Amino acid sequence: MQLSHTRPVAAACFDDPNLVSAAGLVPVMALAQRSGLHQLADEHLSVPGDKGSNAGRKIGSLVAGMVAGADSISDMAILRHGAMHILFERPYAPSTLGSFLRQFRFGHVRQLDAVASRLLQALAEHTPLLAGIDTEPVMIDIDDSIIEVHGHGKQGSGYGYSGVRGLNSLITTVTTTSAAPVITAQRLRKGACGSARGAARMIADTLTTVDRLRHAATKTNTGISGAPPKPLLRADSAYFGYPSIGAALRGGADVSITTGLNSVIRTAISSIDDDAWTPIRYTNALYDVEADRWISVAEVAEIPFTAFESQKKSHHVPGRLVVRRIPDLRPKKDQGQGELFDVWRFHAFFTTTDPAAIDTVAADRTHRRHAIIEQVHADLKNSALAHMPSGNFCANAAWLVCAVMAFNLTRAAATLTGVPKLAKATTGTIRRTLICVPARIAYSARKITLHLPQRWPWETSWTALFDSMFGRNAHILA
Repeated sequence: MQLSHTRPVAAACFDDPNLVSAAGLVPVMALAQRSGLHQLADEHLSVPGDKGSNAGRKIGSLVAGMVAGADSISDMAILRHGAMHILFERPYAPSTLGSFLRQFRFGHVRQLDAVASRLLQALAEHTPLLAGIDTEPVMIDIDDSIIEVHGHGKQGSGYGYSGVRGLNSLITTVTTTSAAPVITAQRLRKGACGSARGAARMIADTLTTVDRLRHAATKTNTGISGAPPKPLLRADSAYFGYPSIGAALRGGADVSITTGLNSVIRTAISSIDDDAWTPIRYTNALYDVEADRWISVAEVAEIPFTAFESQKKSHHVPGRLVVRRIPDLRPKKDQGQGELFDVWRFHAFFTTTDPAAIDTVAADRTHRRHAIIEQVHADLKNSALAHMPSGNFCANAAWLVCAVMAFNLTRAAATLTGVPKLAKATTGTIRRTLICVPARIAYSARKITLHLPQRWPWETSWTALFDSMFGRNAHILA
């Protein structure tokens, strides 16, 4: 694509008061309002002083700015351009929103956590955000990530496992077969804290939220009979400990958690028979139709295993150890020294799932899909969590909760388009196709009409979202 030669651009000026750059905020914030975001914030937040007044509108402004792509407090100025003050009531200045966040203390962040949890439940009731949660297997994933910061002025910043200075964000996600992952709990922690710190509380909170979501969905779908399958908690080796596993089991969930390779796990692996290994579909695998099996360098096997046998008896957890092995192609530094595992690399995880319901190959395939939470972390860092905008720790913790609400709200809006590809797309894709759509406003009979770009590639999806919020009697003029 190149610039036009017949009609070259001669000038540019920012002088049209009737334009907006993010018309998709209109139906998205209508969904937030229908789900009670503003009322929930007013009800649960008790931020003191005049800076904490109108908490519902300020939280709504922060979430709206993040939905539109803001990743810092100054970026909230996107809410005050063009005709935004006509479409929305009282869009706050960035300085006002920054002052509001700096008033937060730990208790206020926990109050905002309650708002986020209730908003998720309302979104699930108004949209197919968590379709199948009452009938399909539910996967709960937990993981943390370091958000890099610079300078010593950030409260709580430190050097964690990644080796960079940052703050540690811990999240849990819920995924079903029909729905993309949504974030159910979040916590901002010091950068140098261990991954598993506070994980047991997060797991318990998440399972409580899942129970509420399933109960609400069951009441809506009265024709469903029978108990839903148990949730499955997936995590990496940092969470292989009794506090995390015990919290999951007490909450009625199974676990699938990477164990690492300590002496106990190595001894257990060495006891697996050579003929117990099954080839699986893996990188460069081929399927042999005649033999009805995969020809692959990767193989899996399992053995019964009781976790934490060295601890007191009440901490013993029976289950099975599933092991995946692949050829170890790494060069050896000392070829003359023998090793116990000199041919294979082993990856083991512990699971309490029923082998009659999920066999060895299926258990391995399901566990590997835990990597989906990495995409959620990347998605957040590509939007609101690109920065931690304040030097105040609690302000940044509140910013994380608002980012999570914006993430879930954006994904809920995409499900209303009826396009499966958009419903499972990243929030960056949703923002580009549905949110950041330019529009010009026009008045007629004291009502506003949005004039959107002609031949917008995602016009049908945008129209479906708009109609779901304002009804089909509302007119969209391309």
